[in-house]
Amino acid sequence: MDNILRIAIQKSGRLSEDSLKLIKECGIRFDNGAGKLKTSATNFPAEILFLRDDDIPGYVEDGVAHLGIVGENVSVESDRDVNTVHKLGFSKCRLSIGVLREHDYAGVQDLEGKSIATSYPKLLGKYLAENNVTAQIHEISGSVEIAPSIGLADAVCDIVSSGSTLLSNGLKEVETIFKSEAVMIASKHLTAGQQDLLDQLLFRIKSVQVAKNNKYILLNCPMSAVDEITKYLPGMKAPTVMPLATEGWCSIHSVINENDFWENIEKIRQAGAEGILVIPIEKMIL
Repeated sequence: MDNILRIAIQKSGRLSEDSLKLIKECGIRFDNGAGKLKTSATNFPAEILFLRDDDIPGYVEDGVAHLGIVGENVSVESDRDVNTVHKLGFSKCRLSIGVLREHDYAGVQDLEGKSIATSYPKLLGKYLAENNVTAQIHEISGSVEIAPSIGLADAVCDIVSSGSTLLSNGLKEVETIFKSEAVMIASKHLTAGQQDLLDQLLFRIKSVQVAKNNKYILLNCPMSAVDEITKYLPGMKAPTVMPLATEGWCSIHSVINENDFWENIEKIRQAGAEGILVIPIEKMIL
């Protein structure tokens, strides 16, 4: 259908939860009752399909789903003919090589001639080729970390978030070969109507993302400190400066990036700012 977007997301797990949260933050309402494989939005022309993450790129390539939210590692490993239209900033992880903790690892050349267990043979093979290393890739699905301890492989290549799983299996992380996060992928055969709906959805997503990276800040200061303080508060265009009832004082309203907040807040205080309030922003339209 030309007037609806079918969006495939992982049916369970953290990626599924974060995907559903993002869609809801975009103002799209739907019923996602337990066990449902498909649901329709009530206020946006979209259907949500709940699938296995490994199946999503194929469904999008075939046009069964118009869009998919999936880990970038899964999308690249699948090598499907789809467009990556936006990085979503959540579910960040890395694909890393791990070896036994007692192994005296000196560098990637130590993997020459070794056997490496992984669920990502294409990504691993590309990395080894780029580093002129010849190794045996042992493709398995699930429980990759146990492979060295049972003699199945000399090393592993698997998804890492904190590294605790590697440590608990007697392994240490030695090489990061790919950094991943959730991405939105799209079919290469969208109609004009579906592309228009995708553009509307991306506009909402970007507004939510920008808001999360910024905070609304309000403060009081002497008029004599305005020039110094506003150097650290550029805002979206420029800070808003309003006089207070107290002679010689004003209130400054602005937007500050989360990454700059702690670096600049002390400078703002030293310049004379008082009564500083920092408020989350729900949406931010640039």
